[in-house]
Amino acid sequence: MSTTHFGFETVDEKDKARKVRGVFDSVASKYDVMNDLMSGGLHRVWKHYTVMVANLKEGQRVLDIAGGTGDLSLAFAKKVGHSGQVVHTDINEAMLRVGRDRLIDKGLNLPTTVCDAEALPFPDQHFDLVSVAFGLRNMTNKDQALKEMCRVLKPRGKLLVLEFSKVAKPLEKAYDLYSFQVLPRIGKMVAGDADSYRYLAESIRMHPGQAELKAMMQKAGFGHVDYHNMTAGITALHVGIKC
Repeated sequence: MSTTHFGFETVDEKDKARKVRGVFDSVASKYDVMNDLMSGGLHRVWKHYTVMVANLKEGQRVLDIAGGTGDLSLAFAKKVGHSGQVVHTDINEAMLRVGRDRLIDKGLNLPTTVCDAEALPFPDQHFDLVSVAFGLRNMTNKDQALKEMCRVLKPRGKLLVLEFSKVAKPLEKAYDLYSFQVLPRIGKMVAGDADSYRYLAESIRMHPGQAELKAMMQKAGFGHVDYHNMTAGITALHVGIKC
């Protein structure tokens, strides 16, 4: 039996996707509200910077993995225009439904599909940009997912991985206190679910740090990889170019 981590818990690899699905089924309806509360609105700044680094042009094709409630899909669609395409995907149907409805309310009917990043249902060299925001840490086989992202990118295509990362040393104790004491209480009060937000804190600690993720992306086939720390390393944006 192959095992992996689900937060601090060790589980069978086959069970992780189901457990992660349960977390996001539980929080989907309150996801955007909780993001604002948890980050003090900073997640909007992180995503705005991601869109800026994407530097999309009219007519380009974008794959938004773990697109959830559609923040980035909406922003990307404005950049690529009517001649471009943004494909909005997530492995979690509940999250995808919330995002699809939100996009439709904004007047956008984007291609939307449930899919697993470890086995993307798209042809080779199809997209100019692949983005995954706050989703990579929940994937069972991150190496395989990164290889798939590289496969579907065109040569010179760009991968953006926006994810929680390793915070600067002087802030570690305060960040741990917030993550393990305050965050689950906010989740309990607002979303009626402390356990899912306790998992969130644990999953961040189990996720590869900045340098380790950079090495993983290089191993997956990205010839040039760099990262940008934001908010003292609470999050990092990794940028990989397929050479």
